Amino acid sequence: MSIRTSIDKLRENLLANKKTEGKASESPDSAPSVPAVPLSDIPSSSYQFEHFPEYKEYATMIWYCDKQKFPQNLFQPHLGSSDATVQINGSTYINFSTYNYLALGSHERVKNAAIEAVKTYGVGTGSGRSITGEISLHSDFEREISEALGTEDAVLSVGGYSTNTFTIGYLCRNQDLILYDELIHNSALAGCKMTGARRFSFPHNDYDALAKLLEIHRGKFERVLILVEGVYSMDGDIPDVPKLIEIKNKYKATLMVDEAHSMGVIGPNGLGVCDYFGIKGSEIDILYGSLSKSFGTCGGYVAGPKPLIAILKHYAPGVLLYGASPTPANAAAALESLRMMREHPELAQRLQQNAAYFIERAQAAGLDTYHSKDSGVVPIMMRDSELALWLSMKLWESRICSYPMMHPIVPRDKTRLRFFLNVNHTREQIDHTIDVITSSLRVAPKSKGLF
Repeated sequence: MSIRTSIDKLRENLLANKKTEGKASESPDSAPSVPAVPLSDIPSSSYQFEHFPEYKEYATMIWYCDKQKFPQNLFQPHLGSSDATVQINGSTYINFSTYNYLALGSHERVKNAAIEAVKTYGVGTGSGRSITGEISLHSDFEREISEALGTEDAVLSVGGYSTNTFTIGYLCRNQDLILYDELIHNSALAGCKMTGARRFSFPHNDYDALAKLLEIHRGKFERVLILVEGVYSMDGDIPDVPKLIEIKNKYKATLMVDEAHSMGVIGPNGLGVCDYFGIKGSEIDILYGSLSKSFGTCGGYVAGPKPLIAILKHYAPGVLLYGASPTPANAAAALESLRMMREHPELAQRLQQNAAYFIERAQAAGLDTYHSKDSGVVPIMMRDSELALWLSMKLWESRICSYPMMHPIVPRDKTRLRFFLNVNHTREQIDHTIDVITSSLRVAPKSKGLF
């Protein structure tokens, strides 16, 4: 069996019972039917980690990198902040792999707010928020994020991924339907699978397909939830939110927008999809955001109508119930970052200018930036995974951080390097990066089809 065939087999195993890219629909998971076998016949791949397909894929990747004499660029500790540049192994790298879009995670105001919160409250709150874990920083953030977005209320939670997952996981039930864009984030998919609800994906940004699904299925279910992202984290494009609002209103559905990569980045004031489209936050049923991106810290929030927030605060496991409360440092950092976003819209504007310049230079050099527009996420599309991996290593050798997004994260024909633009990137850094990419591609080896 060839190496390519072996890797394909491994990935088929990894993707079994998981979402298939581009698939038009998905039914709820059910336990596979496994014929009973004698204990002596149970294979080691069922109980020994080294024989799990995931580990075999990992081992193949390590073998390939060693064979190519690629440097190790994963799990490298850095010094100082992760900003437009980052210090790794005593060297300065141009950093296109940080979500710290506005550099607020290293801003003195934000750091000092976190320090003062620790001095006042300690490093933790002692319990969940509903008993004695509540501090004023929690409610202050909730009030101010609601004001910024134009919603009635909000809830602050301890984790970004978990907030998205558990909000979806609680709100939908067996008798409900979830319709999600095929490129929705893994945290949302995890929430969908928790629910037991029927679920269908629709082709990316295909609103006619979404409306058709609603036309066929709306009357068969109680609640219907539509899931999209404000900025898609792989492609860097923005959905037509006003069109989605029109559709959800027509079919009496609920719309949830994941603003992990849009809040703080898009719109004239950098305040996300509502700012970008000039709409009221109250027109969207659920606005979710992650604090690990523009806010520069850790946690998540949901903003929306007061009844929604009351439900999540008092009944949703993993949002507040049964979970730890956000630490004083994280809550204070998020609040101070939010205040800086509102006071200084020029931060987002500068980031937007950097992203536009990166796209302009890349396209002028003949590179494919795919659908990216008006966001901080810019992909450079590659012809295959092996080339993407090779190019990322050439960039690393040139002290530039950008990592490949390969199958199964993206479809095989959509492999890319992903660049996150930062408020502090300079035009000289962007020019140098594009020059390194183009000069490297001119001497790129022919791919062997290993990945």
